[in-house]
Amino acid sequence: MGSFSVRNTKEILRDPINMAFGLGFPIALLLLLTAIQANVPVEVFPVERLTPGIAMFGLSFVSLFSATLIAKDRSTAFLTRLLSSPLTARDFILGYTLPLLPMCLIQSVVCYVTGFCLGLRPGWTVLAALAALIPSNIFFISLGLLCGSLFNDKQVGGICGALLTNMAALLSGTWFDLEMVGGPFLRVAELLPFVHAVDAGRAALSGDWTNMVLHLLWTTGWAFVKPTTSTILSTNVEKNDVPQKFSGKVPRLPAAVRQGVLHGGPAGGE
Repeated sequence: MGSFSVRNTKEILRDPINMAFGLGFPIALLLLLTAIQANVPVEVFPVERLTPGIAMFGLSFVSLFSATLIAKDRSTAFLTRLLSSPLTARDFILGYTLPLLPMCLIQSVVCYVTGFCLGLRPGWTVLAALAALIPSNIFFISLGLLCGSLFNDKQVGGICGALLTNMAALLSGTWFDLEMVGGPFLRVAELLPFVHAVDAGRAALSGDWTNMVLHLLWTTGWAFVKPTTSTILSTNVEKNDVPQKFSGKVPRLPAAVRQGVLHGGPAGGE
Protein backbone atom coordinates (compact mmCIF):
# COMPACT_ATOMS: atom_id res chain seq x y z
CA MET A 1 0.00 0.00 0.00
CA GLY A 2 2.95 2.31 0.67
CA SER A 3 4.10 2.38 -2.94
CA PHE A 4 0.51 2.91 -4.06
CA SER A 5 0.21 5.97 -1.78
CA VAL A 6 3.52 7.31 -3.09
CA ARG A 7 2.31 6.89 -6.65
CA ASN A 8 -0.89 8.82 -5.87
CA THR A 9 1.13 11.59 -4.23
CA LYS A 10 3.20 11.93 -7.40
CA GLU A 11 0.01 12.06 -9.50
CA ILE A 12 -1.30 14.92 -7.37
CA LEU A 13 1.98 16.83 -7.58
CA ARG A 14 1.99 16.46 -11.38
CA ASP A 15 -0.94 18.88 -11.58
CA PRO A 16 0.42 22.06 -9.93
CA ILE A 17 -2.18 24.32 -11.58
CA ASN A 18 -5.11 22.60 -9.88
CA MET A 19 -3.18 22.50 -6.62
CA ALA A 20 -2.42 26.21 -6.82
CA PHE A 21 -6.07 26.95 -7.62
CA GLY A 22 -7.32 24.78 -4.75
CA LEU A 23 -4.98 26.49 -2.30
CA GLY A 24 -5.14 29.99 -3.75
CA PHE A 25 -8.84 30.46 -4.47
CA PRO A 26 -10.00 30.23 -0.82
CA ILE A 27 -7.28 32.70 0.16
CA ALA A 28 -8.38 35.07 -2.60
CA LEU A 29 -11.96 34.84 -1.31
CA LEU A 30 -10.81 35.55 2.24
CA LEU A 31 -8.89 38.63 1.10
CA LEU A 32 -11.75 39.87 -1.07
CA LEU A 33 -14.48 39.50 1.55
CA THR A 34 -12.28 41.09 4.21
CA ALA A 35 -11.71 44.04 1.90
CA ILE A 36 -15.47 44.33 1.42
CA GLN A 37 -15.96 44.24 5.18
CA ALA A 38 -13.49 47.10 5.60
CA ASN A 39 -15.69 49.30 3.42
CA VAL A 40 -19.06 48.33 4.90
CA PRO A 41 -20.35 50.13 8.00
CA VAL A 42 -22.03 46.99 9.42
CA GLU A 43 -20.37 43.72 10.43
CA VAL A 44 -21.01 41.36 7.52
CA PHE A 45 -17.82 39.30 7.24
CA PRO A 46 -15.95 39.43 10.57
CA VAL A 47 -12.68 37.56 10.22
CA GLU A 48 -13.41 35.39 13.28
CA ARG A 49 -16.49 33.95 11.56
CA LEU A 50 -15.25 34.13 7.98
CA THR A 51 -11.98 32.19 8.40
CA PRO A 52 -13.53 28.89 9.60
CA GLY A 53 -16.06 29.08 6.77
CA ILE A 54 -13.43 29.65 4.09
CA ALA A 55 -11.27 26.86 5.55
CA MET A 56 -14.18 24.45 5.22
CA PHE A 57 -15.13 25.72 1.75
CA GLY A 58 -11.60 25.13 0.48
CA LEU A 59 -11.90 21.44 1.31
CA SER A 60 -14.52 21.03 -1.40
CA PHE A 61 -11.71 21.34 -3.97
CA VAL A 62 -10.01 18.33 -2.37
CA SER A 63 -13.11 16.31 -3.30
CA LEU A 64 -12.54 17.33 -6.90
CA PHE A 65 -8.91 16.19 -6.76
CA SER A 66 -9.72 12.79 -5.24
CA ALA A 67 -12.65 12.22 -7.60
CA THR A 68 -10.59 13.07 -10.67
CA LEU A 69 -7.73 10.84 -9.53
CA ILE A 70 -9.77 7.69 -9.07
CA ALA A 71 -11.95 8.39 -12.14
CA LYS A 72 -8.85 8.63 -14.35
CA ASP A 73 -7.49 5.41 -12.88
CA ARG A 74 -10.79 3.68 -13.67
CA SER A 75 -10.63 4.86 -17.28
CA THR A 76 -7.13 3.46 -17.86
CA ALA A 77 -5.53 0.06 -17.55
CA PHE A 78 -3.83 1.09 -14.30
CA LEU A 79 -6.70 -0.09 -12.10
CA THR A 80 -6.85 -3.35 -14.04
CA ARG A 81 -3.22 -4.08 -13.26
CA LEU A 82 -3.58 -2.88 -9.69
CA LEU A 83 -6.48 -5.17 -8.89
CA SER A 84 -4.41 -8.19 -9.85
CA SER A 85 -2.31 -7.40 -6.77
CA PRO A 86 -3.20 -8.55 -3.24
CA LEU A 87 -4.47 -5.06 -2.27
CA THR A 88 -7.95 -5.03 -0.71
CA ALA A 89 -10.70 -2.41 -1.09
CA ARG A 90 -9.64 -0.90 2.24
CA ASP A 91 -6.08 -0.60 0.93
CA PHE A 92 -7.38 1.28 -2.10
CA ILE A 93 -9.29 3.74 0.11
CA LEU A 94 -6.26 4.36 2.33
CA GLY A 95 -3.96 4.61 -0.67
CA TYR A 96 -6.05 7.43 -2.11
CA THR A 97 -6.85 9.09 1.23
CA LEU A 98 -3.44 9.31 2.91
CA PRO A 99 -1.76 11.47 0.21
CA LEU A 100 -4.66 13.96 0.33
CA LEU A 101 -4.75 14.44 4.10
CA PRO A 102 -1.54 16.57 4.17
CA MET A 103 -2.99 18.71 1.39
CA CYS A 104 -6.12 19.31 3.50
CA LEU A 105 -3.98 20.28 6.49
CA ILE A 106 -1.81 22.64 4.44
CA GLN A 107 -4.87 24.30 2.94
CA SER A 108 -6.46 24.84 6.37
CA VAL A 109 -3.23 26.16 7.88
CA VAL A 110 -2.76 28.59 5.01
CA CYS A 111 -6.31 29.90 5.50
CA TYR A 112 -5.75 30.55 9.19
CA VAL A 113 -2.32 32.12 8.62
CA THR A 114 -4.00 34.46 6.14
CA GLY A 115 -6.62 35.15 8.80
CA PHE A 116 -3.82 36.18 11.20
CA CYS A 117 -2.64 38.71 8.65
CA LEU A 118 -6.19 40.09 8.42
CA GLY A 119 -6.73 40.51 12.15
CA LEU A 120 -7.54 37.06 13.50
CA ARG A 121 -6.10 36.74 16.98
CA PRO A 122 -3.54 33.91 17.30
CA GLY A 123 -3.94 31.44 20.11
CA TRP A 124 -4.22 27.80 21.01
CA THR A 125 -7.93 27.94 20.11
CA VAL A 126 -6.79 28.06 16.48
CA LEU A 127 -5.22 24.63 16.97
CA ALA A 128 -8.58 23.41 18.26
CA ALA A 129 -10.27 24.88 15.17
CA LEU A 130 -7.80 23.06 12.91
CA ALA A 131 -8.40 19.81 14.80
CA ALA A 132 -12.15 20.30 14.39
CA LEU A 133 -11.65 20.15 10.61
CA ILE A 134 -10.19 16.61 10.67
CA PRO A 135 -13.58 14.85 10.29
CA SER A 136 -14.40 17.25 7.45
CA ASN A 137 -11.12 16.36 5.75
CA ILE A 138 -12.07 12.69 5.78
CA PHE A 139 -15.61 13.47 4.63
CA PHE A 140 -14.58 15.54 1.59
CA ILE A 141 -11.89 13.07 0.51
CA SER A 142 -14.29 10.15 0.82
CA LEU A 143 -17.02 12.03 -1.02
CA GLY A 144 -14.61 12.58 -3.89
CA LEU A 145 -13.70 8.88 -3.95
CA LEU A 146 -17.39 8.02 -4.00
CA CYS A 147 -18.03 10.33 -6.96
CA GLY A 148 -14.93 9.03 -8.75
CA SER A 149 -16.20 5.47 -8.31
CA LEU A 150 -19.56 6.36 -9.87
CA PHE A 151 -18.69 8.85 -12.63
CA ASN A 152 -15.99 9.35 -15.25
CA ASP A 153 -13.32 12.03 -15.11
CA LYS A 154 -15.40 14.48 -17.19
CA GLN A 155 -18.54 14.08 -15.10
CA VAL A 156 -16.82 14.59 -11.76
CA GLY A 157 -15.72 18.05 -12.91
CA GLY A 158 -19.35 19.16 -12.99
CA ILE A 159 -20.44 17.30 -9.88
CA CYS A 160 -17.53 18.04 -7.54
CA GLY A 161 -16.32 21.20 -9.25
CA ALA A 162 -19.68 22.97 -9.56
CA LEU A 163 -22.41 21.24 -7.56
CA LEU A 164 -20.41 20.39 -4.44
CA THR A 165 -18.62 23.73 -4.16
CA ASN A 166 -21.93 25.59 -4.44
CA MET A 167 -23.54 23.35 -1.84
CA ALA A 168 -20.59 23.85 0.50
CA ALA A 169 -20.86 27.60 0.02
CA LEU A 170 -24.62 28.08 0.27
CA LEU A 171 -25.44 25.48 2.92
CA SER A 172 -22.60 26.25 5.34
CA GLY A 173 -23.56 29.68 6.63
CA THR A 174 -20.24 31.11 5.47
CA TRP A 175 -21.65 33.94 3.35
CA PHE A 176 -24.86 34.66 5.26
CA ASP A 177 -26.71 33.63 8.41
CA LEU A 178 -28.89 30.62 7.61
CA GLU A 179 -31.39 31.73 10.26
CA MET A 180 -32.26 34.65 7.98
CA VAL A 181 -33.53 32.20 5.35
CA GLY A 182 -35.06 29.61 7.68
CA GLY A 183 -37.69 27.14 6.54
CA PRO A 184 -36.81 24.02 4.55
CA PHE A 185 -33.51 25.58 3.46
CA LEU A 186 -32.32 25.76 7.07
CA ARG A 187 -33.56 22.25 7.87
CA VAL A 188 -31.73 20.77 4.87
CA ALA A 189 -28.56 22.66 5.79
CA GLU A 190 -28.70 21.33 9.34
CA LEU A 191 -28.92 17.75 8.07
CA LEU A 192 -25.74 18.13 6.01
CA PRO A 193 -22.25 18.43 7.52
CA PHE A 194 -21.20 21.76 5.98
CA VAL A 195 -22.75 24.13 8.51
CA HIS A 196 -21.71 21.91 11.41
CA ALA A 197 -18.09 21.93 10.21
CA VAL A 198 -18.10 25.74 10.09
CA ASP A 199 -19.87 26.13 13.43
CA ALA A 200 -17.43 23.69 15.08
CA GLY A 201 -14.53 25.90 13.96
CA ARG A 202 -16.28 29.06 15.12
CA ALA A 203 -17.09 27.50 18.49
CA ALA A 204 -13.46 26.41 18.88
CA LEU A 205 -12.18 29.93 18.17
CA SER A 206 -14.55 31.38 20.77
CA GLY A 207 -13.76 28.69 23.35
CA ASP A 208 -17.30 27.31 23.35
CA TRP A 209 -16.29 23.67 23.81
CA THR A 210 -19.78 22.31 24.37
CA ASN A 211 -21.05 23.54 21.02
CA MET A 212 -17.83 22.48 19.33
CA VAL A 213 -18.28 18.89 20.53
CA LEU A 214 -21.94 18.83 19.48
CA HIS A 215 -21.10 19.95 15.95
CA LEU A 216 -18.11 17.60 15.83
CA LEU A 217 -20.37 14.65 16.60
CA TRP A 218 -22.40 15.50 13.49
CA THR A 219 -19.42 15.92 11.17
CA THR A 220 -17.75 12.80 12.59
CA GLY A 221 -20.90 10.82 11.80
CA TRP A 222 -20.75 11.93 8.17
CA ALA A 223 -17.01 11.24 8.08
CA PHE A 224 -17.69 7.67 9.23
CA VAL A 225 -20.49 7.02 6.73
CA LYS A 226 -18.62 8.20 3.63
CA PRO A 227 -15.53 5.94 3.94
CA THR A 228 -17.84 2.97 4.50
CA THR A 229 -19.82 3.85 1.38
CA SER A 230 -16.65 4.43 -0.61
CA THR A 231 -15.29 1.04 0.45
CA ILE A 232 -18.47 -0.64 -0.80
CA LEU A 233 -18.26 1.26 -4.08
CA SER A 234 -14.61 0.33 -4.52
CA THR A 235 -15.54 -3.30 -4.04
CA ASN A 236 -18.16 -2.92 -6.78
CA VAL A 237 -15.57 -1.26 -9.01
CA GLU A 238 -13.30 -4.21 -8.41
CA LYS A 239 -16.04 -6.63 -9.43
CA ASN A 240 -17.65 -4.75 -12.31
CA ASP A 241 -15.20 -2.32 -13.88
CA VAL A 242 -12.17 -4.60 -13.88
CA PRO A 243 -11.77 -8.07 -15.34
CA GLN A 244 -11.59 -10.90 -12.84
CA LYS A 245 -8.21 -11.69 -11.37
CA PHE A 246 -6.46 -14.68 -12.91
CA SER A 247 -7.23 -17.76 -10.83
CA GLY A 248 -5.00 -20.23 -12.64
CA LYS A 249 -7.89 -21.83 -14.54
CA VAL A 250 -8.59 -21.29 -18.22
CA PRO A 251 -12.27 -20.43 -18.75
CA ARG A 252 -14.23 -23.13 -20.59
CA LEU A 253 -15.55 -22.06 -23.98
CA PRO A 254 -19.20 -22.60 -24.90
CA ALA A 255 -19.97 -25.89 -26.69
CA ALA A 256 -20.87 -24.22 -30.00
CA VAL A 257 -17.60 -22.33 -30.08
CA ARG A 258 -15.58 -25.41 -29.17
CA GLN A 259 -17.25 -27.36 -31.98
CA GLY A 260 -16.43 -24.64 -34.51
CA VAL A 261 -12.81 -24.49 -33.40
CA LEU A 262 -12.39 -28.28 -33.56
CA HIS A 263 -13.76 -28.39 -37.12
CA GLY A 264 -11.52 -25.59 -38.29
CA GLY A 265 -14.24 -23.00 -38.78
CA PRO A 266 -16.75 -20.87 -36.94
CA ALA A 267 -19.73 -22.37 -35.18
CA GLY A 268 -22.57 -22.95 -37.59
CA GLY A 269 -20.60 -25.00 -40.17
CA GLU A 270 -19.59 -22.14 -42.51
